[in-house]
Amino acid sequence: MRSRSMGDIIYTGVVYAFLIAVLFATFYPFWNVLVLSVNSASDTIKGGIYFWPRELSFTSYREILTDGEILHSVGVTVARTAIGTPLTVLVISLLAYPLSNRELMLRKPITLYFIFTMYFSGGLIPYYMVLKNLQLIDSFWVFILPGLMNVFYMILIRTYIEGLPGELVESAKIDGANDLHIYFRIILPLTLPVLATIALFTAIGHWNAWFDSYVFTYNPDLKTLQAVLVKILNQYQTGSMVSDAQKMADSAKRLAVSSDTIRMAATMVATLPIVLVYPFLQRYFVKGMTLGAVKS
Repeated sequence: MRSRSMGDIIYTGVVYAFLIAVLFATFYPFWNVLVLSVNSASDTIKGGIYFWPRELSFTSYREILTDGEILHSVGVTVARTAIGTPLTVLVISLLAYPLSNRELMLRKPITLYFIFTMYFSGGLIPYYMVLKNLQLIDSFWVFILPGLMNVFYMILIRTYIEGLPGELVESAKIDGANDLHIYFRIILPLTLPVLATIALFTAIGHWNAWFDSYVFTYNPDLKTLQAVLVKILNQYQTGSMVSDAQKMADSAKRLAVSSDTIRMAATMVATLPIVLVYPFLQRYFVKGMTLGAVKS
């Protein structure tokens, strides 16, 4: 075995140092948010909290999780994610499958029609008018129906299907299987890695979405978690604008929670569910990003 030269040792050390720095820069912000969220508000105001909480307190989480509006918004967000994610994946894959067939008539014009929408849009006001004419404004389905189609994801699935052996479909047709049977029995199981990857991206998008809730819904019962958290953060950030009398009345509560601890706790509440789900889909995520990238 060849002994390592000084240059190899220095190179290895630089690489490890760089990777450790990247790991720290990636993980530390999340850790600092967690530490600040479980530290008491009165102590957080003093500053100097970096790695460990000085005074452990879960008051900020109690304020958030016992708020009826937040609990209801969590239900709306969970329902949106649970309904929107599988429907989006189903609709996109149903379009990608026929477009992967090179014998489909007008295949290229249809594909170009969808690709055109990736680069050009009518703008927010025409989009709002379309939703209004479809009676989706201030409706739960405004979170689901407009996002059922994602052209970029469709192209990913189509490319993946094109990389599958064509003999599978041909043999199924010889055995008398129709297109729906082939889609559900053959295509869906074989495209599970890329579908799981797209499902993860779609679920994250639904969970983090707040703009559509802000613009297209007025009913408080339809507000999503992110929209409610934005409102709460704005309320705490503008707390200094209230009257002195109100400040005195709320002084005891402000000693228990502050804008910083509430902000950090709200960030953790919004982030943790996705962080907990990701490990279960990680193996599909890796496969979906690599398999089918190179065709034989």
